[in-house]
Amino acid sequence: MASGGRPERQAPPEIFYNEDEARKYSTNTRIIEIQSQLSERAIELLRLPDDTSCFILDIGCGSGLSGECLTDLGHYWVGLDISSAMLDVAVERETEGDLILGDMGYGMPFKPGTFDGVISISALQWLCNADKKYHHPPKRLLKFFTTLYASMARGARAVFQLYPENSSQLELITQQAMRSGFTGGLVVDYPNSTKAKKMFLCLFAGGQPQQLPKGLGTEESQTNKSQITFSDKRERMKNVRGKSLKKSRDWILEKKERRRRQGKEVRPDTKYTGRKRKAYF
Repeated sequence: MASGGRPERQAPPEIFYNEDEARKYSTNTRIIEIQSQLSERAIELLRLPDDTSCFILDIGCGSGLSGECLTDLGHYWVGLDISSAMLDVAVERETEGDLILGDMGYGMPFKPGTFDGVISISALQWLCNADKKYHHPPKRLLKFFTTLYASMARGARAVFQLYPENSSQLELITQQAMRSGFTGGLVVDYPNSTKAKKMFLCLFAGGQPQQLPKGLGTEESQTNKSQITFSDKRERMKNVRGKSLKKSRDWILEKKERRRRQGKEVRPDTKYTGRKRKAYF
């Protein structure tokens, strides 16, 4: 894709992701499918424990598509995004996470050691742009990574799916992450495919030394092994936690009960809760 067609080259994120773009993200089935696949892969790379609910930060959470994947796996999350229109859609969709309006270039406003993991889908490359006169990308990246490192539990992982414009941009991002104390590196899925190739920056926040995961598609055996492992892991986690079928009556009742425990206003349960409506033509 030419750089002129990239979203981050068209307008600042809070302007590009206006109300129309936010609606598109929540209704376009292809966008939803892609975002869900990227989110599931990022969560896999986090290597979270199978039998524990974790507290995750979703940076650039948008309308909550990646957060839904975290909720489905039994995790709790906080989402941060610069677009108020995207967060409005997330509220309308009744996402489970707490939502914060903010610019990640100003740093992360959280207490030290708050999060067990961090994910971010298609957001990090925006920090490489100087959208305002006082923006200095290297300083904004360093501020972001320094405060993010502090907000993570030691040994936790942060996984960023990103679309760097060129190798210089990628080098700047990784350089500032390492200056902030992170270790880790780049995981590339399907590196030999123009269409399927995806990049994930996998960072470790201290703790015991960790091995960088292998990218999918680096060799056939590794691809099959990774895909099978992830599929089995999701099914195992759902079985262990007794998750109800998504959108079923039990699933809806469980979701409403979680929202009540969070102190949120929820409609009363009735015999019609979860019942499919008839289609009228």
